[in-house]
Amino acid sequence: MEKYVCEVCGYIYDPELGDPDGGIPPNVDFDDLPDYWVCPICSFNKDNFSIQE
Repeated sequence: MEKYVCEVCGYIYDPELGDPDGGIPPNVDFDDLPDYWVCPICSFNKDNFSIQE
């Protein structure tokens, strides 16, 4: 599973960790995140993320 980085604030979504504070358990791929999920740091939506290289 690839990590994704927020283009706005630099937050890295790591699927192995998930987003426990946002209700996302570990091992949830970025593409499987619900549409309502937003960056836990800056609150921008998934459209503002890209694959971390």
